Amino acid sequence: MEMPNAVAALSALAHPGRLEVFRLLVRAGAEGVAAGEIARATGSLPNTLSTNLGILAAAGLVAARREGRSIIYTAGYDRMRELLAFLVEDCCGGRPEICAPLAAVASAGCDAEARSC
Repeated sequence: MEMPNAVAALSALAHPGRLEVFRLLVRAGAEGVAAGEIARATGSLPNTLSTNLGILAAAGLVAARREGRSIIYTAGYDRMRELLAFLVEDCCGGRPEICAPLAAVASAGCDAEARSC
């Protein structure tokens, strides 16, 4: 991941409401969550949620698809993995035991095929 993409992703997540939405979508898995359900779960106003989802989407952290009359949002797992890899890329200074706990946390409970954790 290039520095500008990492900065965009981190900036998008550097807001309590957006971080809450992103974490909700990560937990939801590949199935995703309808916009109305996200609003109810987070207590977000529709216009605020729309803005937050737009910022997350611009950073590649969420994607949307239409199902009937609903818009379903999913976490951008590929971008999330790229960001995590970027953050720990130079970790440890040649001492992998320092980062081993991070790798264990990142992979615990993750299902690569379902693209969810």
